[in-house]
Amino acid sequence: MTQGPSAADLATAGIPAQRGDGGARARHRLVPKRATWPYLLLGLLFCVGYSVIELTRYLHDGSMSWDTAIFVEEVRAYADFRAPIVHIKGPDANILGDHFSPIMALLAPLWWLVPSTVTLLLAQAALFASSVTVVSATAGRFLSRTKALWLGTAYGLSWGLQRAVDFDVHEICFAVPILAVVLRNVLLRRFHRAAFWALPLTLVKEDLGITVAAIGLLLFLLRERALGTMLAIFGAGMTALTVWGVIPHFSATGAYGYRDKLPTGGWSHWLTGLLSPADVKLSTLGMLLAVTGFLALRSPLLVVALPTLGWRFVSDNPDYWGTGWHYNAVLMPILFLALVDAIRRVREREGGPGWLRSYAERGVLPAVAAVALTLCVTQDLPAASVLRPSTYAATPRSDAISRALALVPDGATVESNITAMSRLAARTDLYWLGGEKAAAPQYVVLDLSYGWSPSAPTDLPGFAAQMHPGHSYRVLTDEMQFAVLELVS
Repeated sequence: MTQGPSAADLATAGIPAQRGDGGARARHRLVPKRATWPYLLLGLLFCVGYSVIELTRYLHDGSMSWDTAIFVEEVRAYADFRAPIVHIKGPDANILGDHFSPIMALLAPLWWLVPSTVTLLLAQAALFASSVTVVSATAGRFLSRTKALWLGTAYGLSWGLQRAVDFDVHEICFAVPILAVVLRNVLLRRFHRAAFWALPLTLVKEDLGITVAAIGLLLFLLRERALGTMLAIFGAGMTALTVWGVIPHFSATGAYGYRDKLPTGGWSHWLTGLLSPADVKLSTLGMLLAVTGFLALRSPLLVVALPTLGWRFVSDNPDYWGTGWHYNAVLMPILFLALVDAIRRVREREGGPGWLRSYAERGVLPAVAAVALTLCVTQDLPAASVLRPSTYAATPRSDAISRALALVPDGATVESNITAMSRLAARTDLYWLGGEKAAAPQYVVLDLSYGWSPSAPTDLPGFAAQMHPGHSYRVLTDEMQFAVLELVS
């Protein structure tokens, strides 16, 4: 006869054994694998919603930064089998000298099919949505299908994911589903698969090597000591290699450009940076834990979140500390799968407070759903915009911008500020307004409505001539504070 799992085996997996006539047995076994179509359908639903958010922002020229344009130039270069030169960052600037994100080359085949910025936006929406399927399907292995779908919905609506969807294209769109798959395999005790899936995180961004090391530490804590040690060494080594070797090699300055964002001095400076300003950082921690009803604190999976929180909090860049932009997206799959693990641990632990067991069984998922819905309203998250008819209506300004950009021919060299970058990057040789460039651009595209200090220029030809001495420009259009100028000499 085949023997059941021993008490040692169960302890290794974090599952307490129960004594009885049949010997050591798991109090609650893994739920048998069910049909995955409800979770696939949930992921598809969020893919549609995320795509709407991405595309309406793009069509209404709502880019928040230059990131989408940067990654469009990078993917264009990979699709043409060229080095990833991104002129937005400077003449002949290799993006691998800024951040190490070669995983973006995986989007090149999609560019061959449809060479458009929209291709990258939809790919990002699909990648984020795929993590919804992974998280909800994983929850379905431990919870009822109804509870798993509720948890997956709360995850898809989580503020960290929504902020990333509402931001520009970014390489972390790959990290989110990869982390979900890694931690799914940890929860299912497929430790070697988890280690294998963790490896490509080092190709997403240089800091994620430390996250891989944290996954190794997690495996070590789960008594997979040899595997965990090897993974931790690999992850830390890859971060060291990219930060001190690969990135400086491709950088024009020969150094890693983000090192100055970390505090200088000894450990006291690092601890000071980690803890202050306390109000902002504690608020971020509170919102992160609130999306799991604070129950995720009972899971060791949270150790995987520490590197990302650590480098963000010790940095002197205040944009890293809060809840805006895309910086919290990689934490969402960690938090929600830690919640699944915590529910399992509380349910399977003998003894313990009755209120905690009741909360894990019946209270935490309604609380998590309520928090997600409340934050959608109070934090003005983009999910609410999907239901508003005004989201889909064209505006006079977006129409004016479209008419203006139609005056710029494909293949032209263009200098622009943020607003039009995502629209121009797919079909022109694009440069950042005021940045370095090899020669005077053929066109200058200006959004005059924001970002100027003390005020936007009024003499546009004079401004362009000042930017490019010895050259003259004429105004092709200046409508609704959006202008296009053409080089004439």
